[in-house]
Amino acid sequence: MHSFSKNISAELCREGLINLKMTARVLGVLLLFEAVLLGIAGGVSLIYKEGDAIYFLYSILITVACGLGLMLYGRKAMKMMGRRDAYLIVGISWILFTLLGMLPYRLGNYIPSVTDFTTTGASILDNIEALPHGLLFWRSLTQWIGGLGIVFFSMALLPIFGGSGQLLFMTESTGVKHIKVHPKVAVMARYIGSFYIVITCIEGVLLWVGGMEPFDAVCHAITTTATGGFSTKQASIAYWNSPFIEYVITVFMFISAVSFPLYVLALKGRFRTLFRDDELLWYMKSVLILTAVISLSLIFINQYDVEKAVRAALFQVVSLHTSCGFATDDYAQWPQFTWPLLLFAMVAGGCTGSTGGGVKNMRLLIAFRAIRNQFRQILHPRAILPLKVSGHIMEPRILTTVLVFIVSYMTCLFLGWLLLMAMGLPFMEAISTAVSAMGNTGPALGAYGPAYSWAAMPDAAKWLTSALMLIGRLEIFGLLMAFYPGLWKEH
Repeated sequence: MHSFSKNISAELCREGLINLKMTARVLGVLLLFEAVLLGIAGGVSLIYKEGDAIYFLYSILITVACGLGLMLYGRKAMKMMGRRDAYLIVGISWILFTLLGMLPYRLGNYIPSVTDFTTTGASILDNIEALPHGLLFWRSLTQWIGGLGIVFFSMALLPIFGGSGQLLFMTESTGVKHIKVHPKVAVMARYIGSFYIVITCIEGVLLWVGGMEPFDAVCHAITTTATGGFSTKQASIAYWNSPFIEYVITVFMFISAVSFPLYVLALKGRFRTLFRDDELLWYMKSVLILTAVISLSLIFINQYDVEKAVRAALFQVVSLHTSCGFATDDYAQWPQFTWPLLLFAMVAGGCTGSTGGGVKNMRLLIAFRAIRNQFRQILHPRAILPLKVSGHIMEPRILTTVLVFIVSYMTCLFLGWLLLMAMGLPFMEAISTAVSAMGNTGPALGAYGPAYSWAAMPDAAKWLTSALMLIGRLEIFGLLMAFYPGLWKEH
């Protein structure tokens, strides 16, 4: 065993701190997977006999060539993956998927500027219905894959790279305890992925029954479960003016922002887990309180009838709390005191282990209980006050990481807000756009609210918000670690 360890250490020293060949090989496999997804969207173009099919073909060829090139470079890689490799793979893969995923739009000149691409719900399109069906489907499918996130990485990679893929599973969620539904991460990933597919199909059927065309139902189902929020209509969900559709989407947005492992445990007979999870209870209370306050303001100030007020408030609170970004009402026209409540919902986001963005409710819960414990400690200096969540004591290491994450998140948010104001955005537009971008929500307030797109935003601001979106989606450290010198130098 000692000789084996020495040989491995010597090999790693020769390879360097980063296993570049393994990193390249993994990225190559992922790009081939993206080529398959491009083929599915291209198939939709062929079904509707539209001209964008040729651009999907070109995109597939380019993506396959890049994937095979990376796999060729990594063909003799050591089958070992460290934490550094995992961070590098996750960060680079999102950038590569974005660059190659925009090819069908770019080659067909449907979106002429490279600056104008995103998968988080912030749209720069002012005439969405003008896009062919293949591109509309690809636009939605990229959100579905983005929402699946690290589950997708795990399912794609674990059979190839063995247990080392667990590092990839953990990289996107920093400093939060994970719920294990199975000792093997590969099996857990398949459980979660299967549930993700099932709820997408159920919602699609319900939307179709509710009056959507099959194509629209599929696109909205996959962008709802991904909590992404891209619609096939410029007016978003308001286009259908259907309470049934709004309630269905509200329910599935809420479901998709709950930790998926909890559902898997419930389906395996452990139903009490759902009701004992402190994060889920915190999330539910937050949604209910925000909805109640905003509903009352709409009834008494904006003169909405009760049902419309509750439906509009509930839909918008859930949409922003889950980082989905769908819209049925222009909340920029709501009473101004409701705007900070909506911004809080954007910052809070969904639960850990879900497709939701934001800080995540678990981190807010841990921070709140740490503050409460500090007050108790002041009153009782000699007391030992462990911080508990769902009956489990949080290790000091987890608390430290959570607090560092929140401070880092708010720092990025503040810098983004400051830079956006320097680029000419007004105060409210700047702060709401920064919050929306970091939370991966989409619509902001004012000129960039749900009634408008981000098309008029300066190009520099679009690049900045794109960076904020990526930083927020990769939980800050997943991307910024690549810029930390120690990743490349320290042993």
